[in-house]
Amino acid sequence: MYPAGSRVLEVGCGVGAQTVHLVDSSPGAHFVAVDRSADSLAKAQARVTAHAPDAHVRWRRADLFALPFPDGEFDHIFVCFVLEHLAAAQRALAGLRRLLRPGGSITVIEGDHGSAFFHPDSAYARAAIDCLVRLQADGGGNALVGRQLQPLLAQAGYDGVRVRPCTVYADRTRPELVEGFTRSTFIAMIESVRDDALAAALITETDWDRGIADLRRTADDDGTFHYTFFKATGTRSA
Repeated sequence: MYPAGSRVLEVGCGVGAQTVHLVDSSPGAHFVAVDRSADSLAKAQARVTAHAPDAHVRWRRADLFALPFPDGEFDHIFVCFVLEHLAAAQRALAGLRRLLRPGGSITVIEGDHGSAFFHPDSAYARAAIDCLVRLQADGGGNALVGRQLQPLLAQAGYDGVRVRPCTVYADRTRPELVEGFTRSTFIAMIESVRDDALAAALITETDWDRGIADLRRTADDDGTFHYTFFKATGTRSA
């Protein structure tokens, strides 16, 4: 993915879920992984060390809007599932641009909860999903940011912006995706906001329970589930 010897900044590494993939795909690259949570950084470091003890990774605790690096420090920047949590995504991207050398690249990956559709369809299930979208918006985030990556990057000053949709489709012929994505990732994520959705009176308890039951139904043998992630790339002009 990244050439040997290149300097790569991973912004918002969390507990290292993406870091392990980065070091696997680019074993010769030199990574700096940043997160504002000391606890997450400790977990990420332990995870990567156990997985790839020889990987070239430095760990830094820092805020995305105040990164302690000089201009042009990195050849590449990697941002995954970070923008959805920010109220100022474009400002964050513009700030990252200064850290790239001329000709350097940025890769941004985000989801879009509006891209979820499924069989059997259910207005109750869609209402439960919308609770998460609304709660994230109320908190300053954007659960629909995937569809906005092209203009966000272009307006932040990047050149050659390209966006590619990456779809996940699960049915009974793909049991690993039914379990790993439909049930354990997407439905679990929606279920996690139950108390907040009810406290905010976004939905009644009866309708919530019906929506979750209908979402779970999509993971049955005669159900299907589809979701789209978006992968965007751009460069800092030379």
